[in-house]
Amino acid sequence: MQVIVCGVRGSTPAPGPEYVRYGGNTSCIALAKRSKRPKLVLDGGTGLRNLTQVLDGSPFRGTILLSHLHWDHTHGLPFFSAGDRPDARVRLLMPAQGGKPEELMARFMSPPHFPVRMNELRGDWRVGELEEGVHGIEEFQVTAVEIPHKGGRTFGFRVSDGVSTLAYLSDHHPIQLGPGPDGHGEYHEAAYALCEGVDLMVHDAQYTVAEFASRSEFGHSTIDYAVGLAEVCAAKRLLLFHHDPGRTDEELNRIVDGLGSGIEVEAATEGRVLDLGGAPA
Repeated sequence: MQVIVCGVRGSTPAPGPEYVRYGGNTSCIALAKRSKRPKLVLDGGTGLRNLTQVLDGSPFRGTILLSHLHWDHTHGLPFFSAGDRPDARVRLLMPAQGGKPEELMARFMSPPHFPVRMNELRGDWRVGELEEGVHGIEEFQVTAVEIPHKGGRTFGFRVSDGVSTLAYLSDHHPIQLGPGPDGHGEYHEAAYALCEGVDLMVHDAQYTVAEFASRSEFGHSTIDYAVGLAEVCAAKRLLLFHHDPGRTDEELNRIVDGLGSGIEVEAATEGRVLDLGGAPA
């Protein structure tokens, strides 16, 4: 499995010279089988625009899974050029929320909030919902599990291509379930189910411990929680994700350099391609 990092930020994009190394676009990860084009995308933040460049003139024909419906995970959808063309085929799936998927998407993508409606995008767009469980999607096995996060039903995903496995918990609020062993949140059953023994764990790491004291109710995790969960789940590698929009390149450098862990940890970087079948591509 190849993992293509298209967007790394949380909450809102972060443009500017202090965010060049790691990138300023919001959440988006594309997955491909080796030597094939990406057909499975996790979240549609502004980083989704970068996937058009990866496809290099080809239309997108595949599935976009939304972990939840917050703006920073959907803003890229109407600007995804590879999906907005007559020969595109896009299936958009979201956690079942108790409402019709098309109507939920129309709340953010229709006048007066936005000039183009979802059904006006070119190509074959189909919007549907997903329940918890194991699903076969675009030649991948995807396990969807609900995880705590404020403001709408949120899924974490475990994705396998039969050779390697990835866990994706972009937005995760484990302290909602209790303080856990370190005061940063519980290592709960859903987190174990998603992350245990994975080749790569992509996890919400928006806050430092110092910041968490005043932001613990904002719906996200600490960097220390992500590292601790990766360790107890015996994940092989950890990709710190959903960087706070104010977190500069220099701050991320210091954070990663200061981590002491028995597993490989790095901060998610736009444009990074990781080959889970071997060394980084």
